[in-house]
Amino acid sequence: MNLKVKTFGITRDILGDREVDIVLTGNSVADLRHQLFASYPDLKKLNSLFIAINLEYAADEHVLTEKDEVALIPPVSGG
Repeated sequence: MNLKVKTFGITRDILGDREVDIVLTGNSVADLRHQLFASYPDLKKLNSLFIAINLEYAADEHVLTEKDEVALIPPVSGG
């Protein structure tokens, strides 16, 4: 499955672009997370990494489709 993954904050620095194309070998958010960690090991160093599907946080069990809007949400800080 071909996915376009939008990146923000530190995930943009790690993946190297605002949007990356991923050929996902599975079909779940957990599969995507595993593949991202394998391809971009620096993602494992983040305190948290949320994955949003169609503007909502998604659980690892969520099944993806090629039409989904996927975004990586890194940890944020501020006051």
